[in-house]
Amino acid sequence: MAARSLAAVVDDIARFYETLTPLSLTRLDVFYARDARFKDPFNEVIGVAAIIRIFEHMFASVDAPRFIVHTRLVDGEQAMLGWDFLFGMGRRDIVIRGVSHLRFDGDGRVVLHRDYWDAAEELYAKLPVLGALMRTLQRRLSVPQPV
Repeated sequence: MAARSLAAVVDDIARFYETLTPLSLTRLDVFYARDARFKDPFNEVIGVAAIIRIFEHMFASVDAPRFIVHTRLVDGEQAMLGWDFLFGMGRRDIVIRGVSHLRFDGDGRVVLHRDYWDAAEELYAKLPVLGALMRTLQRRLSVPQPV
């Protein structure tokens, strides 16, 4: 696949994620190979059906989830997407910043999707009880900076 056409595929995937809804999940197989692998800090699955279940669970577990893709890098048969994941949890609005590494097959479908984000900084630190613990740990473990 030529780099230019892969860039177009990556743009389409970014738009797909930015407009993701429970109904649009049925279109995931347009972008992903049947036996695609997906991994994030909480999940590791194989197959489009299993990936769809992860996103169904997302929609069932948090309020108004949405992605904003702000960076696209394409190199050979792989790409990196930088994104913000915004959602509500209770009365709190949360933003998680992360990156997805995508590898493609010869047909331009994703065969590997790996999400990288720091669960401790991006999620746990923003929760009421765990957040206080995380901030305490951070203060104790970080190197003091000269003033």
